[in-house]
Amino acid sequence: MSLCPIAKKCSGCQLQNLTYEEQLRMKQVKLIHLLSRYGHVEEIVGMDDPTHYRNKMQALFGFKNGRVVSGIYQSATGKLVETDSCLLEDVASARIVKTVRELCASFKIKAFDLRTGRGFLRHALVRRGFRSGQIMVVLVTAPGEFPSCSAFVKELTRRHPEITTLVWNVNPTDTPLFLGRESRVLYGEGSIEEELLGLRFRISPRSFYQVNPTQTEILYRTAREYASLTGKERVIDAYCGTGTIGLTVAADAAELIGVEVNADAVEDAKANAKRNGIKNARFYAADAGDFMEQMAKEGQRADVVITDPPRAGCSPRFLRSLVKLSPKKIVYISCDPETLARDLNTLTRAGYKATKIQPVDMFPHTNHVETVVCLMRTFNS
Repeated sequence: MSLCPIAKKCSGCQLQNLTYEEQLRMKQVKLIHLLSRYGHVEEIVGMDDPTHYRNKMQALFGFKNGRVVSGIYQSATGKLVETDSCLLEDVASARIVKTVRELCASFKIKAFDLRTGRGFLRHALVRRGFRSGQIMVVLVTAPGEFPSCSAFVKELTRRHPEITTLVWNVNPTDTPLFLGRESRVLYGEGSIEEELLGLRFRISPRSFYQVNPTQTEILYRTAREYASLTGKERVIDAYCGTGTIGLTVAADAAELIGVEVNADAVEDAKANAKRNGIKNARFYAADAGDFMEQMAKEGQRADVVITDPPRAGCSPRFLRSLVKLSPKKIVYISCDPETLARDLNTLTRAGYKATKIQPVDMFPHTNHVETVVCLMRTFNS
């Protein structure tokens, strides 16, 4: 029986009809089916409390029966599912969204209507550092003047003094839950910090950061263990994003090279390295496959490559570049077991062997699962 009254309307949590133990067993069976041909699949690591684990929430605003409403955007139908709470989202963040909705009436702020393209307030993005306690609120609007902006900010922060920064973002497109390029900091620094495995990371409105902090530590600790660095290795962090994975292993490496196509993320990664006093890390804005192929052409080597690709997995071109560079070890962090199985097939055919496979349940009550795999080179290079 579902724990959430809107589970059927929302459809975001596909497994709520199962107990958490049943969910873990189902994911384990799926992973064994897909990955056991490559090696032993360890028991999936679940959560002690698989509720309210998300450190990021996005609430869509709309207009219904003469009042502003808020809730979850259902991408399949393009509709707003009205709710004040979510089984997965942070409770403190949900309270803030509720207050934003209530203040709309006081300040005569109209919600944006997806059908007509009229209105102002589109959605609110709230990110909370579970360990730092810092909270960032991003109010995303259509273009136009923010009515009584200063008074609105003053009242929201009075009611929620736990808010450390407030940002106004303008989305001029037709796409819901999208951040536009134009932002203005209304309160605080415009970003928050969070702690991960003893390091501090800056999180801005557009930064990618794993949404489940409890399981992220387990995931990254596993990746660090699989890398088993001795202080002599050159490590490449492909798809490095803001540097979170690479920087957590940098202290154990001789050199860390992070590669990421998103230039803004690379700047965040450089800032994060500086923030934590890490001097043996370099970050480049480039395609990771092109970067590694060029390294191989120049006769350069890498001892370990850590890769955390998007759900689509690694492209064939990236895998060819990876094999050409021929690191002794690959640590592959996957968010999709199907594409992971496909890529493991390619890598094992190219001479790598999966020696460890560890699933981590990053997204309880959903179909998604993360997996860390250690692959060792079986050929001389």
